[in-house]
Amino acid sequence: MAVLLSIAYFPPISYFALIAQGFALSGQDRDVEPSLVYLEAHENYQKQTWRNRFRFYAADGPQILNFPIVHESRHSIPITEVKVDYKTPWVVRTERAIDSAYESSAFFEYYRDELFFILDSHPETLFDLDLQIIRFFLRKTGIPVEIRLTDGYGLPEGVSAADDYRERIHPKRPDTVLKGLGLEKPYFQVFARKYGFVANLSILDLLFNEGPESILYLKGD
Repeated sequence: MAVLLSIAYFPPISYFALIAQGFALSGQDRDVEPSLVYLEAHENYQKQTWRNRFRFYAADGPQILNFPIVHESRHSIPITEVKVDYKTPWVVRTERAIDSAYESSAFFEYYRDELFFILDSHPETLFDLDLQIIRFFLRKTGIPVEIRLTDGYGLPEGVSAADDYRERIHPKRPDTVLKGLGLEKPYFQVFARKYGFVANLSILDLLFNEGPESILYLKGD
């Protein structure tokens, strides 16, 4: 199974759940066959998407953070050419918000420094920033995956329309991925006693609370 996704910033849990469904154990030696994921590298930038925003669980409930891009005079900007705007201290604000929200979670301290190193390195483009973050969470959740960038806009060979999620995981549209995979289930969240369980937040919420067990949640085991 191959899946086609758009790039995303601290993607939602559904994003990684899709990726996790693709890997399998095969043969007598239980060799791992990694998931195959295509990331769209030939679309134009779209506003108000997960490409530069994410949703997390703060002390006063679910919140959304984003980062600014450098606005150009062109109407359409290829996704790989969009530059991150570091003129404002959004990195510091983002790190403080994550610290405040997750400092008491069970596994935050194990991942914090490496994750913040990516933000502090100030990747020049949105695509590079998002890709580094995606790879970080794939490593830490333990999902074996082969990532390929598309070489043109359209469906790559071996990817069906049913596996095209480029516009289906979107903050303005219903995300039914977890329901479709039978993964609408709670896990521990720091502020759940106050506000209740909140589903399909950023993958960082799952990782910081569940740590190495995250892959079991994503795989449905």
